[in-house]
Amino acid sequence: MQDTLSKPTVDVLKGGEFLIKDPTGPESTFIPEEFNEEQRMIRDTVRDFLHNEIMPNLDRIEKQEEGLAPQLLEKMAELGLLGSHMPEQYGGMQLDTNTNTLICDVFGPAASFTVSYAAHTGIGMLPILYFGNDEQKEKYLPRLINGELKAAYCLTEPSSGSDALAAKTRADLNEAGTHYVINGQKMWISNAGFADVFIVFAQIDGDKFTGFIVERNTPGISFGAEEEKLGIKGSSTRQVFFENVKVPKENVLGEIGKGHLIAFNALNIGRFKLCALCVGGAKQSATTAVQYANERVQFKQPISNFGAIKHKLAEQAIRIFATESAMYRASHQLQEKSKALEEEGISYGEAKRLAAEEYAIECALLKVVGSEVLDYVVDETLQVHGGMGYSEEGTAARAYRDSRINRIYEGTNEINRMLSIDMLFRRAMKGALDIVGPAWDVQKELASMPSFEQPEGAYAAEKKALKDFKKAVLMTAGAAAKKQMDGELNLKEEQEIIMNVSDMLLDVYMTESLLLRVEKLSQMDEKPHEQEVYDTMLKIYLTDATARMHKNGTDALVSFAEGDLLRTMLMGLKRFTKYTPVNVKKGRRMLADKLIAANEYCF
Repeated sequence: MQDTLSKPTVDVLKGGEFLIKDPTGPESTFIPEEFNEEQRMIRDTVRDFLHNEIMPNLDRIEKQEEGLAPQLLEKMAELGLLGSHMPEQYGGMQLDTNTNTLICDVFGPAASFTVSYAAHTGIGMLPILYFGNDEQKEKYLPRLINGELKAAYCLTEPSSGSDALAAKTRADLNEAGTHYVINGQKMWISNAGFADVFIVFAQIDGDKFTGFIVERNTPGISFGAEEEKLGIKGSSTRQVFFENVKVPKENVLGEIGKGHLIAFNALNIGRFKLCALCVGGAKQSATTAVQYANERVQFKQPISNFGAIKHKLAEQAIRIFATESAMYRASHQLQEKSKALEEEGISYGEAKRLAAEEYAIECALLKVVGSEVLDYVVDETLQVHGGMGYSEEGTAARAYRDSRINRIYEGTNEINRMLSIDMLFRRAMKGALDIVGPAWDVQKELASMPSFEQPEGAYAAEKKALKDFKKAVLMTAGAAAKKQMDGELNLKEEQEIIMNVSDMLLDVYMTESLLLRVEKLSQMDEKPHEQEVYDTMLKIYLTDATARMHKNGTDALVSFAEGDLLRTMLMGLKRFTKYTPVNVKKGRRMLADKLIAANEYCF
């Protein structure tokens, strides 16, 4: 199943390269309409499990009924779903990235149980796959895959959240040189109530940040009470205390002092999978909104007849569809990269790690947009429900509460925004990306007369707008970088500018991904809807993105430029943010009517 897609390999852009290089065309991306029969069967298996085992038990999960979460994980293991992303040699299914993305997508509506699942299969298992030695992999991975063991990840401490390397938990080698003695405290540890294996980070000798594999039954480990949380109430979250916990030195994970590599690499793919879970959850929430709007009668008609409600339903769909497009595009990039690495003789696990490292920028951006789209969708779903949305009788309130955590964990959205730009600049400084050349070309273009030539061909206006978006980012980021090099600006202290540029970069990736999907659909003989639906989504998204690009660019430029330089760049920004607006009201009403007729999210 590793080669699920029997497609010719195309030129896939490197991580972050979407800003400076155009993709080869729609054939360079993957869209969910292309799933093959085997992948659709896996989708149906996951969907059946969701509807038979999770949805009927949401209230029991919410109350953390003792033993239920571990039992559900074990049932997933029986279907192979705990090891779908793991090597066959340890009992995994070794499925390709697109199929694993689909599994997370379908599993998205599983409410707070998604936390138990994601913590076990992601940050709980991946550090061992990525950095464990052969003995550690043989000892733990098969039992984590078959559900015998459950995993948790201990990184955060009371004094170190986003600044993980400031952890104070210590590990000191005993006099016999056989064990490390760990002392410290961890908090917000998902699965702590039932996990058997913990990935723990501690400072050896107080200054060497290192990972360890620690078993639950080791003397000296104790646990706090279950946290009272705003949402994801069905997930186990406890503090974990270590008091003279003796861990065999063979349980050191990776290299001493290199624990940050474990943490960062586990988070790369974790951010991507979080986006997939958010997209799946958003689809379910949008369906809930449509169904309630059709059922709720006010003023002698369903509220789905009203324009204000149609706007909400359509906008939910547009944002979900665009995010899904970017997510599967990145999924395919991750898949192609890992496939190429495996062909070079690199192991399955190492290839997956390196692929996630290559597309760390895209993963960070997707974590941001996935969590924020879900937040938008659940908020509007609750609003469509009105007073009933505020009641715990339905699912709108639970979804609203559960969604909020996604903007915080796996790195806050603020951290991920800043990371995306920091990683972009670092790749440029290392020579992995040539940003200077394209940025200089934009500066030269600003000094020339604008072209009044009208674009021609299919989606020509959209492609022109996208090219200009990229120029706007290069102009803004390039000018800020030059100010820093000249000693006139310290971007580390100007986080607002970084946030503006990151949002511009995000709109570039989202717009291009949506355009690629819509163009690819236009070339397909069979598709779920007429092309007008997809074209309308693209045009509305571009209309709104143009306004966002101009606003973010303006806010950034006026923060560090002035005089003639500012006037020149603001004129350039105006030139690079032009797209003929469409009748968004008419377009959204058309999309909403499709949703209302289907009585569900149907795109």
